[in-house]
Amino acid sequence: MIARIPGELRGMVRGEVVVPGDDGYDAARMVHNGMINRRPAMVVRVANTGDVMRTVRYARDNDLALSVRGGGHSGPGFGTNDGGVVIDFSRMRGVRVDPLAQTARAEGGATWGDFNAATHAFGLATTGGVISTTGIAGLTLGGGIGYLSRGLGLSLDNLVSADVVTADGAMLVASEKENDDLFWAIRGGGGNFGICTSLEYRLHPVRNVYWGPMFYEIDETENILKFYRDYIKNAPEQMGAFPAFQIAPPLPFIPEDRHGDMFAAIVACWSGDPAEGERQFKAFHDVAEVKAEMIGPVPYPAINSAFDGLFPPGIRQYWKGNFVNELTDDAIAAHIQHGPNAPTVSSTMHLYPINGACHRVAPDATAFGHRDANFAMVILAASDKPDLDDTNRKWVRDYSNAVAPYSKVGGYVNFMDDDDTDRIRSNYGGNYDRLVEIKRKYDPDNVFRINQNIAP
Repeated sequence: MIARIPGELRGMVRGEVVVPGDDGYDAARMVHNGMINRRPAMVVRVANTGDVMRTVRYARDNDLALSVRGGGHSGPGFGTNDGGVVIDFSRMRGVRVDPLAQTARAEGGATWGDFNAATHAFGLATTGGVISTTGIAGLTLGGGIGYLSRGLGLSLDNLVSADVVTADGAMLVASEKENDDLFWAIRGGGGNFGICTSLEYRLHPVRNVYWGPMFYEIDETENILKFYRDYIKNAPEQMGAFPAFQIAPPLPFIPEDRHGDMFAAIVACWSGDPAEGERQFKAFHDVAEVKAEMIGPVPYPAINSAFDGLFPPGIRQYWKGNFVNELTDDAIAAHIQHGPNAPTVSSTMHLYPINGACHRVAPDATAFGHRDANFAMVILAASDKPDLDDTNRKWVRDYSNAVAPYSKVGGYVNFMDDDDTDRIRSNYGGNYDRLVEIKRKYDPDNVFRINQNIAP
């Protein structure tokens, strides 16, 4: 059967079908996480929605595992598989902006870099991630947390509609007016219900922001975290700021003799009038002496790519994440114990705020199940050295176990790794049972199962 696939499918689709033995196959099968080394039977670089529909039918009819890859940033490597089909959206990355309606429609393979470049020309933006090569679809379907979340809500809160290819190979429009149950489910339920070939977003006036990282001595960690938990509760919603641990990379704004030292950090983004930025950042300078910083007014797209160099394609990565209601003193003590031991310059903990506008959406209005959480925490270890894999995993697991008693049982699905399947019900929160019902309606055979899977 596999031997027939290339010829059969190549005759059905407009895009390119890449199979083992073809030039470029090894590059085509890879995802962002360099730990993932899988060999699919084919990678279909789809050219249009019709290609997606035909490929879904083909995979279903031939009982082949099906992966979907946009930006390819899934930590567990869900964008590839062994012996199955990969739908690769890398040739469907167009973005069309309607400046009068303040909306943008983007193809399923667009990254946040693509999206922000298109919308910035009109002085508009919506909530996206913090790495420019992340795909818009995967981030949005799981939630979509970024610098603008407190003021504008999650990415999925700004989703207006989506074209969705379902498990039977049909294409449906999902919105508040059409297939509203499917629209509810894809806003937080991940890729369990279909493949979004295009997504329409609501945009907001954001052109330039006041942004930057500020580094503090590591022994200021307790002070920084206690300040942050109190500050962010009532900060203006145009302020997106998160604390972190960071080994100083060799960048010009950091004194050369401090390269490689561990720092506590705050990364902040003021999306109001940039002229107000310096005043808004005063609190971050008053809490402790800033030892190094790179702050100032910048175009919004620039901040989305600022950390790309620390997280390049092929870096080996392992993740854990939890939602957090309150940053207690005991939780801070656990952070102090584990955070400064981050093993590499690309390893960190970020504590993203998701209060403000995120809290103004009812818990059952979308499938995103943790509207009461104030923070989404991620612990990430990454390196280009395979011999550090065990060390990196151990640091992440020990850290995650230490803060778990002070966190919610559920975590952000986009921060889950391949050993988190026992957390699926908790991660989808109180909306899980309804998600199962909708899964049974749209994908009863679980065609879309290579994800944080909601089994029908």
